[in-house]
Amino acid sequence: MPDGVRGALVQRVSARSDGPLNITWLTTDTPRLSQGHVRLRWEPASHTGWDVTAHLGLATTEVHLASWPAAPDDWPRLVRPTLREVLGLCAALSVATAALDLSNRLAHV
Repeated sequence: MPDGVRGALVQRVSARSDGPLNITWLTTDTPRLSQGHVRLRWEPASHTGWDVTAHLGLATTEVHLASWPAAPDDWPRLVRPTLREVLGLCAALSVATAALDLSNRLAHV
């Protein structure tokens, strides 16, 4: 990672197994993750490969989502399925929450 960066915000995960992970660098002064966003952090592992961690932003906190210790150099292929599934679930929950909020508002009209 470049100097002054604490991780990368996952913007999009390709549906293709060999497709890209689109990211935005997060600087050290970036505020807490917002709900449904995933931050990746990676650093060289002690022996070989990369230690990769993912954190998920929830409504009131951030949680440790997953760790891939000593992941091989092609670690984006390894983490892609987990990231794609979690981001899909977050999107679905967001839509369901918005629908429930709308339903509740209409019930009180």
